[in-house]
Amino acid sequence: MEPHIRSAFDKDLEGIQALVMRMGGLVEHALLQAAQALETRDDALAEDVRAGDRAIDEMEDLIQTECARIIATRAPNATDLRTVLTVMRIVGSLERSGDYAKNLAKRSLVLAQMRPVNGAAGSISRMARTVVSLLKDALDAYISRDAHLAEDVRRRDVEVDQMYNSVFREFLTHMMEDPRNITACMHLHFIAKNIERVGDHATGIAEQVLYLVSGEMPLDDRPKADTTTEMPHVQG
Repeated sequence: MEPHIRSAFDKDLEGIQALVMRMGGLVEHALLQAAQALETRDDALAEDVRAGDRAIDEMEDLIQTECARIIATRAPNATDLRTVLTVMRIVGSLERSGDYAKNLAKRSLVLAQMRPVNGAAGSISRMARTVVSLLKDALDAYISRDAHLAEDVRRRDVEVDQMYNSVFREFLTHMMEDPRNITACMHLHFIAKNIERVGDHATGIAEQVLYLVSGEMPLDDRPKADTTTEMPHVQG
């Protein structure tokens, strides 16, 4: 790549990376705000999260358009093309994570009309904070091209799975002790599962960082500790 083209590409990439971090910040904020809305039964805050998802979607559209423009006009070499494709995959994961935050907010509006399930909202909030920490570290690993931090994110996803297993058992207990809890606990279960999936997306971003650094995706399976598929389903 000619020096002036290299400079233009680097400038374009810096602008895109800044947008990626802004988008990541919006997603992290949405997840934390949605969890807070659930815990405090704050309908106005939940509505803010739902409305804010539009900004996340618009940011994804902007970044994807910019990536397509770079590919079309800069003709990046193999390494630079890998960088652009990595960005496109990362923002796809962020957009899906934003959707999960919006879904959490929507379900919190429904749950606010029901009697609270003791301790459930606090468990969800702790899980959300853990996932946001993973997401933040995955994005930091991308910006710094830090393979060690990316590997650390992959390992720590097990913590999210373990938290999900714990809240799943907690909800089962509440449902068996009092059938009036079944509807609320089903909503809470879907929320917990969506947060666990955000953890998977954070891990996916970390794997994209490893691909960006090494040119290869990890050969080993990501650590998983979701045992809920081994547990009996509750009839309700």
